[in-house]
Amino acid sequence: MMSRFDDMENRELQVIKTVGEDGEEVTLKLLDIVTVNDFDYALLLPADENLEEEECEVILMRLKQDTSEYVFETIEDDEEFNLVSQAILEEEGYEDIEEE
Repeated sequence: MMSRFDDMENRELQVIKTVGEDGEEVTLKLLDIVTVNDFDYALLLPADENLEEEECEVILMRLKQDTSEYVFETIEDDEEFNLVSQAILEEEGYEDIEEE
């Protein structure tokens, strides 16, 4: 079965710049946005071009609209993170992703 990630090399991912927990600027690539329980979540990849695809871990963040711009928020609640992770794994196209 084909995964949504199979065509990653063939498409241009939107580059996102945000501020990390340490206050440093972080550059990420937006892989997808999923909606779970009426909230949007972003699946992001590190923008480090030196990383091989197998080395990339998907970063999951809550996406919140703040006036005219979107803000990425860390999911602090384990229950919310597990709920969203499970919903993504059950989503068509993501079934080939291994849970760690």
